[in-house]
Amino acid sequence: MEWFSTLTLALGSAWTSGINLYATVAVLGALQKFGATKLPGGLDVLDNWWIIGFAAGLYLVEFFADKIPYVDTVWDVVHTFIRIPAGVVVAYSATNEMDPSFYIPAALLGGGLTAAAHTTKSALRVGANLSPEPVSNWALSIVEDVIAFVGALLAVFAPIIIAGVLAIFVLAFFYFFPKIFRAVRRMLRAIKAFFAGEKYDEAALR
Repeated sequence: MEWFSTLTLALGSAWTSGINLYATVAVLGALQKFGATKLPGGLDVLDNWWIIGFAAGLYLVEFFADKIPYVDTVWDVVHTFIRIPAGVVVAYSATNEMDPSFYIPAALLGGGLTAAAHTTKSALRVGANLSPEPVSNWALSIVEDVIAFVGALLAVFAPIIIAGVLAIFVLAFFYFFPKIFRAVRRMLRAIKAFFAGEKYDEAALR
């Protein structure tokens, strides 16, 4: 069942990368650095102190940026071009010592899960930013951090559990996809209005 644990680690790590890439990299690197696990494939490079430190530093930046309304949305838009490619790389690196018929689909699935997680995160932030109080931003950010850390740990140590989590997430994502799509569209319009210096009108952005 080694292939199963490798695949779930690859997909689980790709999924958490869509939620918080830097937390995922820091956790995986630290786990191997301190001998808690042996990461598969090319992921073993993450145990470098420079990589762990860099990821941890960026996580701290994201930790605060994620809790400021509208700044978090801008951050998510920018990270569309960072998290999704990184998710593909994570899934590929974990499985690249296996047969091409295995690691190529794994990389594609990993990228899809990263994109779905990132899109869901961004859509939820749009809803939070449309609320009149900042508490929801803090709550969402903390929950996302917990999911990223716990998800990365489950991907390493509990392959069956993370497989179940991913299955539930995929089903929920497709069920709520129309709402997520509308929220992302509002997010893009809100960003455009923000940079144009226009008034942020929720009704106009529906």
